[in-house]
Amino acid sequence: MHALNREYRYQDKPTDVLSFSQRDQHPDAPSFSGQAYSKSEVLGDVVISVETAIRQANQHAVSLDEELALLTVHGILHLLGYDDMTDEGAEEMQEKERALGVRK
Repeated sequence: MHALNREYRYQDKPTDVLSFSQRDQHPDAPSFSGQAYSKSEVLGDVVISVETAIRQANQHAVSLDEELALLTVHGILHLLGYDDMTDEGAEEMQEKERALGVRK
């Protein structure tokens, strides 16, 4: 995960979940912003570090299944266009996660 994070996000540190959108384009390509998703569209890939999930589950006193569910939903929210790089964006994602029952 550290290597993937460094290569694709230019963050030289480990992480718990990464999302790779199928909508990502070359920087010079037109943006997809505002385009609706079709029912059969592949959104992308979500990569989860199970090792990190185990550690985080222990830290948060939740089951591994609960932590994996949270990370999966978090990754899918990124594929849907949500971003947690700002405080506002992080709160919005956490609200969605709470609404879906994967965050307390």
